[in-house]
Amino acid sequence: MRHNHHRRWGKNGFLGLLAVALAALPLLTLRTAEFQGSDDQGKEMVHQLDPNYRPWFSPLWEPPGSEIESLLFSLQAALGAGVVGYAIGYLHARRRDRHESD
Repeated sequence: MRHNHHRRWGKNGFLGLLAVALAALPLLTLRTAEFQGSDDQGKEMVHQLDPNYRPWFSPLWEPPGSEIESLLFSLQAALGAGVVGYAIGYLHARRRDRHESD
């Protein structure tokens, strides 16, 4: 059992390093690239297709700066990851408890 524990940590560690490398690779190799959000790209494409287009609604509130917008996006992502992690842990524990009671 102890051997399996070390193998699992090694596998998870490798996957974690792989995820970090995949996230860092574009930042390291494309140093002069401009990274835009999909909202900006969508606006540009709509303007190219129809320069006379006028949005039919406006946001209720816009963050005062791009830093605040990034912070809110990060908080939303962290909250979502927490909910998904909790659900996976809950389902895993429930399945483990079922197998232990059999």
